[in-house]
Amino acid sequence: MTALTVVLALLAALSNASASVFQRRAAAEEPPHGEGAAGALRVFGRLLRRPYWLAGALLLLASTVLQAAALAGGSLSLVQPLLTAELLFTLAVGSVVFGHRPDRRTWLAFTALAAGLALFLGTAAPSGARTTASPGRWLLAGAVALGVVAVVVLVARTVVGAPRAALLGLASAVSFACTAALLKEVMGRLGEGVGAVLAQWPPYATAAAGLAAFVLLQGALRAGTLAASQPALTLGDALTSVALGWALFQEQILLGVRVLPELIGVTLIGLGSVGLARAPSVSGAWDAPPARDEEAETG
Repeated sequence: MTALTVVLALLAALSNASASVFQRRAAAEEPPHGEGAAGALRVFGRLLRRPYWLAGALLLLASTVLQAAALAGGSLSLVQPLLTAELLFTLAVGSVVFGHRPDRRTWLAFTALAAGLALFLGTAAPSGARTTASPGRWLLAGAVALGVVAVVVLVARTVVGAPRAALLGLASAVSFACTAALLKEVMGRLGEGVGAVLAQWPPYATAAAGLAAFVLLQGALRAGTLAASQPALTLGDALTSVALGWALFQEQILLGVRVLPELIGVTLIGLGSVGLARAPSVSGAWDAPPARDEEAETG
């Protein structure tokens, strides 16, 4: 992987983390408007008038462009794990936007999660990647991914708070991973010419998957704190991307002498997950709007 690909992937992670923080800020300030489609539309209409939400939407678009550029020069299973840096960027940007410093335990937990996943997936560097996949592989992978998202969303409807945020974050993660895989397919076909690519199905499937991921992300941000949704979102995206890289583009995971650092990475992921589950930030105090903004909303 070239240095440029690494830089582009990290910039995409920073942009995506900033988008999550900004849109969580807007969602946290929004009062409830009831359940159902009508309530969701009222909330969306109000969010469109919030500068933080609009800034987050623009950052999501920038992240997509940066991610596509990175995928054009690197494999899906290598670019996506670099996006785990989003966990740390989320804390850094969130500390400024919300005006609350995360406790030390939260910092350590997020660091362990990011470092562990990056170590595991980076050490297991895939090889033998293809730039495009056959229609049969896409049909099977798409059906499985759609089924997983549907089941997770149905389960999320039965719970509230942090569990719902985590489940919707996971559903969004699978959708974002599919979007990334489709982006790679589009970039792999660009050699045929832009007109030829636009006459094929991948660009439109990419847009549909991206829209689904965006809608699910909004639900996760409104359901609970970033500490609940962001790990599921980031880790789920990276792990799903590895699976899609193997299933679609024949990317292979290396073992042998790399098993030891891979096991260390898995251990760090486990420790980070336990630490995050017990961190005070999960209670929601960290990413609550500053008091002065809440007063301005009611005043």
